[in-house]
Amino acid sequence: MLIFSACLSIFIYGMVASMLGTIIPGLASRFSLTNVQIGYVALAQGIGLALASVAAGALIDRFGKKLGLLIGAALIMGSLLLLAHPTGLATITAAMFVLGMGGSLIIVGANALGSDVGESKRASVLNFLNVFVGLGGLATPFVAGNLLHSDPVMVAYVAFAITLVAFVVVSFTSMRLSPKGHAPSASSKSMFGTLTLYALAAIIFLYTACEFGIWNWLAKYLIMRGIPSTTALNILSLGFALGILCGRIAAAKLLTRLSPYRVTLGASIIMAVTTFAMLHTSNPLWTGVAVFCAGLAMAPVFPTTLAIVSNVFTRGTSTAIGFVITCGFSGLVVSSPIIGWLSGPEPSGLSTGLLILPGFSVLISILYLLFRTRFATSQVTI
Repeated sequence: MLIFSACLSIFIYGMVASMLGTIIPGLASRFSLTNVQIGYVALAQGIGLALASVAAGALIDRFGKKLGLLIGAALIMGSLLLLAHPTGLATITAAMFVLGMGGSLIIVGANALGSDVGESKRASVLNFLNVFVGLGGLATPFVAGNLLHSDPVMVAYVAFAITLVAFVVVSFTSMRLSPKGHAPSASSKSMFGTLTLYALAAIIFLYTACEFGIWNWLAKYLIMRGIPSTTALNILSLGFALGILCGRIAAAKLLTRLSPYRVTLGASIIMAVTTFAMLHTSNPLWTGVAVFCAGLAMAPVFPTTLAIVSNVFTRGTSTAIGFVITCGFSGLVVSSPIIGWLSGPEPSGLSTGLLILPGFSVLISILYLLFRTRFATSQVTI
């Protein structure tokens, strides 16, 4: 039951991650939103994700993972009700802010739950658990485009029902406090004096900027290029989300033979190549292939980097994970407005704005190379 609750919670986060990109074409058409305005909506979601994750790790270390998951699910349900009946840009922005807060609590709590396993299996378990991020991200745009006719109101109601099921399941699941379930000790606080933590946080910052750049902007970018809305959503789901799902299944097995460092370094290099190719293919089929490959490459980076965080910081693990994820969500705060600003008022400007994706991927590779010795070490003395 515990594993089922964790998987279902991660699925909800995947649904949240792809929500803006799924509903924004319909909302943009209904309320005549520009790229810059959409960037501000994504900014609100990023701020919600970042603000909640500031306290999420410490809250979970002190009070347990169950409370964090329940609060997160409740916030998500409230935001989905707002999205089902938006009155304009202000309502949409407020709803996405609350949705971000709920998603942050869910992702920190579920990954902290997965981090309780032994170090030798932690990277594989976290990759398997995060398969359900891809599954949630796949299901949301696919169902929206093929069964719900891209209707944002129906998408919000269906997502609300699924989140309600998750809330009930978590409510009846027993989750004990782990040995880490106490207030951060002096030694765990001293983790903030190590450069390794900030390097890992920077990697998650850049990665999250890339992932949410695709979730939030890809469908609109493809529609701008003349691809029908249903096809664009299918590329987002059967391309990117399915790529993430398959990539994390593969990574869970690959990590039994290769170190987390080697897997993440290789993945970041392939990220740079595939995200660049995604923006420079004109045929919808080849675009879908490039997007799928980008999802495959990006799949292991987030959970495997969190496994490195857990391996390095064995005390106050949830606090360390919460801090790293906070920095990651700051990547969303920064990236989506930058994409909107670089794109400008013209829809065709997205071709320029989305070039930050391969650029950030290159920076991730550089950080892995610079800190290869520290990331390969199982524990840092603090």
